[in-house]
Amino acid sequence: MSLQLLERLLFANHFMQRIAHKAAFALVMAMCLLWSAADALHAPAESVPVVAASSVHAWPKQWDNSPMRPVALSAVEQRFAEHFPGAMTRMTDGTQTLVLREVNAPTRMLHPAADCYRAIGYRIEKARLERDARERLWRCFTAERARTQSLRVCERIVDAGGTAFTDTSSWYWAAASGQSKGPWQAVTLARAAE
Repeated sequence: MSLQLLERLLFANHFMQRIAHKAAFALVMAMCLLWSAADALHAPAESVPVVAASSVHAWPKQWDNSPMRPVALSAVEQRFAEHFPGAMTRMTDGTQTLVLREVNAPTRMLHPAADCYRAIGYRIEKARLERDARERLWRCFTAERARTQSLRVCERIVDAGGTAFTDTSSWYWAAASGQSKGPWQAVTLARAAE
């Protein structure tokens, strides 16, 4: 067998292995999509009540010993709340904004705060996990817009048993698979960056 023929056979073998790996990956992705679609189709038919802002829900009056006062949801937030499976509110203590969402069911409508900030024109930097003074773990980042506005944003999700998530994707899959029970509280804190 000639060296040239051997090289062609090795190349063909490598090429076929790459195709096989890509086909396997595509098959796994298709199975994930089908599983998600089947799960959505077999979800309970009952509707989950939606509560906007603080109309019915009893929200905390303070956060980490700071008194909080409600702030009206923006028009975009209000429209979002109308379809959200749970309740949400926005509050402030004058130095930071707190967005609380009580989530009654696993949903893809709960997504990372960084996605929201990017969508309204912020640049996201310095994303990392941090522990606060109470040893709670948060996913934090700096959001900057037009070099004039810089915010420090931190978020976390806590389930009914006290398990915390700093990643919405891991929360979603834990909730959808029954490994995490709700209702869940999603907390986003934003303040001027130092």
